[in-house]
Amino acid sequence: MVKRIISRRSALWHHADFLNVWSAETISQFGAQISIFAVPLIAALSLHATPMQMGILAAAGPAPRLAVGFVAGAWADRLPRRPMMIATDLGRMLSSAIIPLAALTGHFNFELLLLVAVLGGLQSVFFDAAWSAMLPNLVGREHLTDATSKLMGSASLAQILGPALGGLLVGLIGGPPAMWIAVITFGLSAWFLLRVRASELAPDRSASATTMWMEVREGLRELWREPVVRALMNSSMVLSFGGFIFLSVYVLFMAQDLGLSSSGIGLVYAMGGVGALLGTIVAPLAAKRLGVGRSILVGAIAFGASNLPVPLAFYFPDVALFAVVAAEFGAWMSLMVFNVNRFALRQAITPDHLRGRIAASSMTLISGATMLGSLAGGMIGDIWGVHQALYVGIVIMALAALWVWRSPIPAIIDFPKE
Repeated sequence: MVKRIISRRSALWHHADFLNVWSAETISQFGAQISIFAVPLIAALSLHATPMQMGILAAAGPAPRLAVGFVAGAWADRLPRRPMMIATDLGRMLSSAIIPLAALTGHFNFELLLLVAVLGGLQSVFFDAAWSAMLPNLVGREHLTDATSKLMGSASLAQILGPALGGLLVGLIGGPPAMWIAVITFGLSAWFLLRVRASELAPDRSASATTMWMEVREGLRELWREPVVRALMNSSMVLSFGGFIFLSVYVLFMAQDLGLSSSGIGLVYAMGGVGALLGTIVAPLAAKRLGVGRSILVGAIAFGASNLPVPLAFYFPDVALFAVVAAEFGAWMSLMVFNVNRFALRQAITPDHLRGRIAASSMTLISGATMLGSLAGGMIGDIWGVHQALYVGIVIMALAALWVWRSPIPAIIDFPKE
């Protein structure tokens, strides 16, 4: 893609292509949040899933990334990135329609939920590799943090309204019909991406399959060679592993142990979105005040500490809802401070020809940790109990900051100019 540098006066608010990409991402995030909320809620409340089934369902989404994630990154470095995003949006639109259509025909079951989760995860692999590789060239290096903050801010806004809307829809019309909203949002996202006018380089069709695998290996070598990128990836893997041990039983904990309704659970998720939105605002300010590296470290430490009130809520039922809402708010605000600066730093220090592979390889390894965490959380919940799974997840999440602290990251004050 031809690099498009924006003047300081016009900035991103006058960048038509970025605004279209931003709109597409925002709308698709609303659909994704409704899906993320509705699918496990359907499993827990309508299909009465066990903790192990909930863990398997949580693992089904990231599982495809392990199979195709590395190849997706190589494709994102060799093929036009916008068509990849459009194709995956259309694919997610069709796969989201499976649940309500199956409910209409009377073929709705747990196995179908797994299928939709796998399809959604498979399509998201290519979408994520493409947009993260496309962004630096679309907006220019000097606006990368601002663009990342805006994209993650809109995702946080979707996290605020999406679960609340999902909880309301599930309560009023049931889980499967609520998925029609996701169908519409993915279709609108594809339409906005079609409006992007920036040109892209023609794909290199001369490379062989052998060259493709050589490119995959090159991306992996770079991922492990560069100490900052390696530390960012390792801390994210540990955080994701512990986080999904926690999340695999989180809905069951709120629905069964705390007795929260679908609307109450939606409120908890929505307040997490409020925290995430605030975190995207705080992230660039923290980077300026503390330095990029220290803001990443502080975000990781605060995230681990913020989840402590959740398992205690069961022992203090009078303040249970307040405890989980406060924990959700603090955890997501901290996570956004960590993620915005982590993502921007990784993109800033990665050469353009490696961005797709570095992004996809990182997401693939992190998704592997996510899947293992989901399965481990389900097993711990089945064998020892939901509370024990929450405790284990919280301890592991707190350990993620060690990988940042023991790396060169805390000494980084600002993003490199080149």
